Amino acid sequence: MSRVTARRRMRRITPSGEIIRPDTLAVEEPLEIRIRGESLTVTMRTPGHDIDLVHGFLFGETLIAGAADIHSARYCAGTDEEGRNTYNVLDVDLHSPIVLPARPFLTTGACGLCGRTALDEVRMRTRYPLPRPEPLLDAAVLAVLPDGLRSRQTVFDATGGLHAAGLFTAAGEVLAVREDIGRNNAVDKVIGWALRENRIPAADLVLVVSGRASFELAQKAVLAGVPVLAAVSAPSSLAVDLAEESGLTLAGFVRGETMNIYSHPERIRGSAPAE
Repeated sequence: MSRVTARRRMRRITPSGEIIRPDTLAVEEPLEIRIRGESLTVTMRTPGHDIDLVHGFLFGETLIAGAADIHSARYCAGTDEEGRNTYNVLDVDLHSPIVLPARPFLTTGACGLCGRTALDEVRMRTRYPLPRPEPLLDAAVLAVLPDGLRSRQTVFDATGGLHAAGLFTAAGEVLAVREDIGRNNAVDKVIGWALRENRIPAADLVLVVSGRASFELAQKAVLAGVPVLAAVSAPSSLAVDLAEESGLTLAGFVRGETMNIYSHPERIRGSAPAE
């Protein structure tokens, strides 16, 4: 199996002089996703949990409704210059045929949508509308979830160069944590895990991400029926608009004992202002 880290020679410049030594970096490699042998997309990712990634990606693109739609997912013979399998091609066989795009597309960080069009598109695509916001977890529990995520970022500890996403219960129990060079991939991996574990819709879970909350990540939470998205950094304006309209509770800057709740604070006990 492909490695998730690699060693590269680097020159470190310090006030006391230069040091030449190897450094540990996060691996970034392409993964081609095929449907019954036909290329669907190529995404740049950190190897590991590729089956989860494919499940989450296909679900996010509404090409599948659940894990039961996938008959099999297996690596194909993608080889390097020495003939070794790179594990960078994954072919998926679905129980029912789907219409593929006219040509393969390269997955990027851009959503390809904007403003009202984006919000309307998500409303049309979601299979699991979020329930009416009601108390789900305590603010004190939400505040420590990023620490729970960070403590499980083992590859980040070695490289300092990966995003992470995690699914937690309302009591603060960690269910799954995934790391990846791409923040979207990290979320796809945990959503894919939930799909395979029959935890979608995830109406009682919290999605925590290690960076900012973009529109794409809010969209993935809504499509999976996740009621709370918490980010260590800032949300985007469109992410907040989507969260407000879809019923998603969106919290940003969740650090230590403070956080900003941008939409539907009703789910967070202890977040309402004192009477």
